[in-house]
Amino acid sequence: METTPAAPAYDVGAVRRDFPILDQLVHGRPLVYLDSAASAQRPRQVTEAIRRHYETSHANVHRGAHELSLRATEAYEGARASVARHIGASSEAEVVFVRGTTEAVNLVAGSWGAVNMGPGDEILLTKMEHHSNIVPWQLLAERTGARLRFVDVSPDGQLVMADYARLLSERTRLVGVTHVSNTLGVINPVREITELAHDAGALCLIDGAQATPHLQVDVARIGCDFYAFSGHKMCGPTGIGVLWARRELLEAMPPYQGGGEMISSVTLEGSTWAAVPQKFEAGTPNIAGAIGLAEAIRYLDGIGLDALQRYESELAGYALERLGRIEGLRVYGPRSDRVGVLSFTYLDIHAHDLATILDQRGIAIRAGHHCNQPLMDHFGVDATARASLYLYNTHEEVDALCEALDLAGELFCRSL
Repeated sequence: METTPAAPAYDVGAVRRDFPILDQLVHGRPLVYLDSAASAQRPRQVTEAIRRHYETSHANVHRGAHELSLRATEAYEGARASVARHIGASSEAEVVFVRGTTEAVNLVAGSWGAVNMGPGDEILLTKMEHHSNIVPWQLLAERTGARLRFVDVSPDGQLVMADYARLLSERTRLVGVTHVSNTLGVINPVREITELAHDAGALCLIDGAQATPHLQVDVARIGCDFYAFSGHKMCGPTGIGVLWARRELLEAMPPYQGGGEMISSVTLEGSTWAAVPQKFEAGTPNIAGAIGLAEAIRYLDGIGLDALQRYESELAGYALERLGRIEGLRVYGPRSDRVGVLSFTYLDIHAHDLATILDQRGIAIRAGHHCNQPLMDHFGVDATARASLYLYNTHEEVDALCEALDLAGELFCRSL
């Protein structure tokens, strides 16, 4: 009888060798980088792809007749094709390059929202949204008279789906939800959320900034209308991101910014617009950023997102178990259906003090409200510490984190 071959073991040592930045001392100790939810590190394959572009092929894209412009255009549009394949888009024209998730959400609010929202219309968000998926809608509501409503979050950090179903109505025009919470690490049921939104006659926008680094995203399977993510969360450069949207929506939306590249013709009396996606890419784009993002996608695909997810799930489980042994420490978010984003409070040590203590031992974590102030208010805290795991982190680094936390706890208790 034939048997299915076992999946190859995840080689974290080989992965780490691709990230030169990890091979250094900070304050005399080996760097333990646990801040990937804010910005992941880049493998040498990405930095080398960007270097090759600047050293051999840099020129402005589109309309150039010379060889360097042709090379740059081919690489830039090739990057768009790579993104489209990676997320399951039906057409490259549905991929708009932007600066990041924040600009993508602002684009939808400023373009689609400006012509589709009015007094009495409702935008349904959740209490776990990043500020970049709240503030643009607040600004839109101020301009249009629309109203924002928010889905509740349970004590263990999951969306209350019954509350979501209750708040959906014929007034709901758009649902905006994070695929993976940047504070709680919870993976939200975005396919179900989208189906319910469509049943109510609403569109659905997914903030995928924390999902694309860890999960295989298929926008067709999710069924959403807009999906936004950032390159720097998934081993790509800063300053590059993607808005994916259904083509018919992009074609109906007005331009977000005016200038070069996004036009078909310009006269003193008026202008006509380029076809999508160029209609939304005014000015010289981040060519090197797009090339770097495409290389990051190739890198993650080469590792295999399924293998990465299995490794991260086991590592996150180990971290939750180790942190659970520390008396006085509370981790926010569910025990399962999550990625390795671990936000916690510890005794009465302020998160910023905790981050400073850990930094002296070479351990980089994030501290603050994580652009999640409404969620902090929901849980009755002003800040949390956050250790975020990614493809290059190890069990030994989790142990180092816990040992440093034990030391911080001892120092705090002695000071009382």
